[in-house]
Amino acid sequence: QVQLEESGGKLVQAGDSLRLSCAASGRAFSSYAMGWFRQAPGKEREFVAAINWSGGGTYYADSVKGRFTISRDNAKNTVYLQMNSLKPEDTAVYYCAAEYNNRGIVVLASKYDSWGQGTQVTVSS
Repeated sequence: QVQLEESGGKLVQAGDSLRLSCAASGRAFSSYAMGWFRQAPGKEREFVAAINWSGGGTYYADSVKGRFTISRDNAKNTVYLQMNSLKPEDTAVYYCAAEYNNRGIVVLASKYDSWGQGTQVTVSS
């Protein structure tokens, strides 16, 4: 399994930008499909964005489309989530996830086999 560690979460104001990072260690990073999820207080974990092994394919939740961008740097074993025009409703703990040996784009949380501990993003109005 791969170990994942998120960073970059903090308190920001509405309209600000923030970039989250997820560093992976373990088996070959390029063998993994990657995704970002989030969980707000009292709500279920929800899909945010996903990226395929090469970075050439991405997919976004409607709620973040046009504002968030997922990317990866396989040489640095890192996946990023660039978040622009943040809204209070983006407040959540953000998790990255990995599925080994999948060259597609993975949307379902149940398909991922490795998860990070999460990083808190708080957007004030």
